Amino acid sequence: MSEFTIIDAIEDPKLFRPLFKDLGTWAAWIAFLRAVFALPMTPAELEVYRQCTGREKPSAKPPSEVFAIVGRRGGKSFISAVSACYLALFHDWRLYLAAGETAWILVIATDREQARNILGYIKGILGSSRMLNREVEKDLTWEIGLKNGVGIKIGTCSFRALRGYTIVSAIADELAYWRSEGSNPAQEVLTAIRPAMATVPGSKLIGISSPYGKTGPLYEAFRDKYGQADEEVLIWKAPTRVMNPTIREAVIERAIKEDNAAARAEWLAEFREDLETYLPTEMIESVIVPGRYELPRIAGADYRAFCDPSGGRADSFSLAIAHKDEKTGRIVLDRMADKAPPFRPQDVVAEYAEILKSFGIGSISGDKYAGEWVAAAFRDQGIMFQSAEKTKSEIYLEFEPMVAQGIVELLDHKKLFNQLRGLERRTRSGGRDSVDHYPGGHDDLANSVAGVCVMAKGSGDGPRVWSLGPAKWPGVSEGAQHIRLMGQWPDWVLKR
Repeated sequence: MSEFTIIDAIEDPKLFRPLFKDLGTWAAWIAFLRAVFALPMTPAELEVYRQCTGREKPSAKPPSEVFAIVGRRGGKSFISAVSACYLALFHDWRLYLAAGETAWILVIATDREQARNILGYIKGILGSSRMLNREVEKDLTWEIGLKNGVGIKIGTCSFRALRGYTIVSAIADELAYWRSEGSNPAQEVLTAIRPAMATVPGSKLIGISSPYGKTGPLYEAFRDKYGQADEEVLIWKAPTRVMNPTIREAVIERAIKEDNAAARAEWLAEFREDLETYLPTEMIESVIVPGRYELPRIAGADYRAFCDPSGGRADSFSLAIAHKDEKTGRIVLDRMADKAPPFRPQDVVAEYAEILKSFGIGSISGDKYAGEWVAAAFRDQGIMFQSAEKTKSEIYLEFEPMVAQGIVELLDHKKLFNQLRGLERRTRSGGRDSVDHYPGGHDDLANSVAGVCVMAKGSGDGPRVWSLGPAKWPGVSEGAQHIRLMGQWPDWVLKR
């Protein structure tokens, strides 16, 4: 196919035009694409350009990097797919390739579900007309090969998977939400992409995302480049209704009333003011003891235990054990366990009970919202379960100064490090801040560790449970020989 503009392809009834039911509602995206490919604009499109870029006039040269910060339901994924298909079909990359080499268009999404959504758009576009469909040579699960030597590959945000490719274009979908194992690898992915594009003139990096917190390369690009007359980098920022006027204003107004901070990010394309990093990476690293993965039991130490039972199909069941060093006053994390699904909860409880008994621990605390099955399962193993009095956020807020003051010693564990690094602190008006994992993330292990460290710090305060050692009463198992400080047997022990 001969090369012609993306606007030509969109307006051609044999190509992309049937995909746009009402082309008038895509006017802002047409202006965006004209800016991306340095095409002439109408006065109306120029006004949209000024509104969304903070610039007075477009560059005569196509930018090599474009970041579009657009509200939810603005049409981002569809435009990503259209751009990928255009760059794959209507640009001759063979001049920059060795014999037999493939030019890759990478569409990188936050996760498999989002990637599958974009792949559906791309396959729908290529299958929408005979002219487009006959260019497809192979159609695999996550990859499409074209007869012109170009491949379209759908992937998730992993910088390790990008090496070895000659990339002629990369489209980073929902860049602000790229997460992996509790960290944000967006910068690492972009760093891996750029060298792979360096040998291809006209290659293009396009990041399209709704905004989130004021961290990461998307926010940094906006902060440093928005409104700047930079020929290499273009920043486009627009609320949902600017890019998609079919969304009713009432929907957005209702969302703002329900959660102002979240709605302003999702619909108005404003970076959230209420989010900040819970613990800086350097602070977490300062309390991790390199090479220490677990510690043996110390005679006479007062051990505490905390668990975060699995709350769903994707959640882990975690355990942490710690003690307070009476000489230094430091809280030492001794042991962790983390069981990812699938598993039988009763089997995990039995395994954890053995670990607890090996440390001489007869009771354990856990998430205050844990189900009754947790207490019953530990009870069957001779371990008393107590729901934590504090909420998860309260525990994290108490754990934070402990880390900042350096009075904790954590084990060297990658998952724990990543989960702690992935926690976010949300500012609440008129109340205490909340701490939780990012959307789609997990903090099971971090919750258990924070919980047990807070417990160990408060050793000697409040109700406590003691083990009496070997069984002394018939019918009562060794693990069930527990009494509270006030000298009362729990009901479940009396029943036994």
